[in-house]
Amino acid sequence: MTNRAHRSLITSGMGFRKPALALALFCGLAMAATQSTQAQTFSLLHSFSGGHDGGTLYSGVTIDRAGNFYGTTFSGGGTGCGGSGCGIVFKLVHRDSSWQLTPIYIFTGLSDGGYPEAGVVFGPDGSLYGTTEAGGSGGFGVVYRLQPPATACGSVLCPWIETVLYNFENGEPSFTGALTFDASGNIYGTTYDGGSTGYGSVYELSPSNGGWNEMVLHSFMGGNDGGFPDSGVILDSAGNLYGTTQAGGETYGVVYKLTHSGSGWTETVLYRFTDGSDGSSPWGGLVFDAAGKLYGTTQGSGIQGGGTVFQLSPATGAWTLTTLHTFVFDEGWPYATLTMDTPGNLYGTTAYDDGTGSDGVAFELVRSSGWTYETLHTFDGLSDGGGPYGGVTMDTSGNLYGTTAAGGSDLQNCSNGCGVVWEITP
Repeated sequence: MTNRAHRSLITSGMGFRKPALALALFCGLAMAATQSTQAQTFSLLHSFSGGHDGGTLYSGVTIDRAGNFYGTTFSGGGTGCGGSGCGIVFKLVHRDSSWQLTPIYIFTGLSDGGYPEAGVVFGPDGSLYGTTEAGGSGGFGVVYRLQPPATACGSVLCPWIETVLYNFENGEPSFTGALTFDASGNIYGTTYDGGSTGYGSVYELSPSNGGWNEMVLHSFMGGNDGGFPDSGVILDSAGNLYGTTQAGGETYGVVYKLTHSGSGWTETVLYRFTDGSDGSSPWGGLVFDAAGKLYGTTQGSGIQGGGTVFQLSPATGAWTLTTLHTFVFDEGWPYATLTMDTPGNLYGTTAYDDGTGSDGVAFELVRSSGWTYETLHTFDGLSDGGGPYGGVTMDTSGNLYGTTAAGGSDLQNCSNGCGVVWEITP
């Protein structure tokens, strides 16, 4: 495995180290009809133990039509991977007046993969799809599919059935890089490193004769075209791909577009970050609004030093960047992709620890005549969790859901807590 900065956040005892190292080293989807969140109630749905239920969550949760949640833990679940466990995929179900978590797959770190950082998404066939950053035949992780069992095993559900669709041989899948499907069932994703030059790639997996074929659509050069994409890609209606890299350009990251033509895919850099008021190092991905504008975050810089929320508007010959919000240093460092509701309000998280009881926030940007910022919750790093690296999921009632990498009630297996799943209700 490579020395990616966020991996140093995990200690050998499943503890959690705050993200100062990540800043030093690197410069620096749910859409639901709802109204803007005004008054909120914060509650915990599950506090992880680091044991059978896993621990340390770097991604958010995915919701199904029945209101159940699915997600991944980076470690825990078993005794593999040096005794700390190789991570799990879990299902969280509301029963009576409480929430019940069930591991639906426990990774071994071997051919099935291990250490899932990105979350899971539903494919067109109703199966769950995701990636791991380790394991597989090449040791660089896998793309996997999980399908529910046909029958129950006695009084408990059987583990879901995993199929490895692809083994990475050169480069590891990106940290916040959730997979994306097109209308034909092809899968798109990114690798943080690897590719032809070691600066990462965008790839496509296409179903073929019962298997999957991989094609590298673009290898980043680490220069003006960007490098080290830590998020996935999104598609527009024409089948073009959009994403970010947290380095390259002028070493501060880019927003890029990949356009398909008969001879392959062509990259266009839509914006290069300057490490100034516009921010630097966009770790999270992008989201479109109804007008075709792109929205994202930068992990660092900005006027107040804590990163930014930005808007990119298409224009003739260029895209125009507008900074919608700049975070103060001790409430900043957004890592995840934003979530947008139907009215166009934005929701996200930051993961900065200021050492005084603030361990990241959940926030909203309300779209009106301008943009109004509101902190929905400040995490204390203790019982209510700390380090919300994952994004926000919204249900049809406007309730918000997310995870943290640390905090919670269990301090035995994880020195700073193993993380939580949380809810904010309007």
